[in-house]
Amino acid sequence: MKPFNVFPYDSRIDFMRMGGVSIFLSVLLVVISLGAMGYNTIRDGAPFNFALDFTGGMVSEIRFDQPVDVDDVRARLDAAGLDGAQVQTFGSGNDLLIRLRPSGGEAGGAAQSELNDRTAREVTQALAYPDNPGRVMRNEFVGPQVGRDLALNGMWSIIFVVVGFLIYISMRFERKFAIAAVLTSLHDIIVVAGWFAITGHEFDLTVLAGLLSVLGFSINDTIVVFDRIRENFRGMRASASEIINASINQTLSRTVITSVASLLTMLALYFYGGGSLAGMAEAMIMGVIFGTLSSIFVAAPLLERGALRVTKQDLMPKARDDAELARRP
Repeated sequence: MKPFNVFPYDSRIDFMRMGGVSIFLSVLLVVISLGAMGYNTIRDGAPFNFALDFTGGMVSEIRFDQPVDVDDVRARLDAAGLDGAQVQTFGSGNDLLIRLRPSGGEAGGAAQSELNDRTAREVTQALAYPDNPGRVMRNEFVGPQVGRDLALNGMWSIIFVVVGFLIYISMRFERKFAIAAVLTSLHDIIVVAGWFAITGHEFDLTVLAGLLSVLGFSINDTIVVFDRIRENFRGMRASASEIINASINQTLSRTVITSVASLLTMLALYFYGGGSLAGMAEAMIMGVIFGTLSSIFVAAPLLERGALRVTKQDLMPKARDDAELARRP
């Protein structure tokens, strides 16, 4: 395994010396991210540039005689003024599912029907290939209530995962480890979400899936470091700072190799996975970067500060009361 050691096993990089600065920068990133989301909410009424998955809009299903290029379809729709269209292929590849914001507000009855027809005509005119005609198979309006339900379900999913991790790590390790790991994972999610709030990139269901994946990656990366810290606390005779620092150095190669491999996969998905997966790939790229940094520079230093300070007594097996020993002089 030596060829795979990016850093020597006995490296002595003093990460704990940078702990105070790294935690300060992490808190600053969280504040900036929350501030960006709050500013967007005040200005636009929403913390993110929500896609049609959350805002509602027109859904058109079009069938062509021959397969068409999805990127060319998006370019034609943008040129026709139908900006921000989401285009997906399904079935045999000749069918396209196009989701776009309506040119007017939500209406009802005859007005809604007229709006649907007008949008369908605009789409078919934009996609009028001379040698490959398309037929509108379905055209309907999806209300924003569906989007609100999806957003609420996504929030419950994140809460469920966080609580589950907290319970699991408390059982596997010690409560201080669980709190530090969950705080670090929440830091990663907030920073990645803040990235989308600052850049204004579309936030759709794939981005939400990416955030949940970031949560899993971050907690897994942190647990690896914590597991080595626990082992070293029971086997090394040194100060807490030295033990934590040695544990980070011993797992550093594993952390970097895993993160780089994951990052390469996400980069391939971002550049070659198509527009429908770009949001998820972007969220996971940012999550891998911040998750790796936080497991080294945030999670471990937290174990040396305040109420989360870990000692040997916390990690050694707890002695049970023995009535007979208690009676001895």
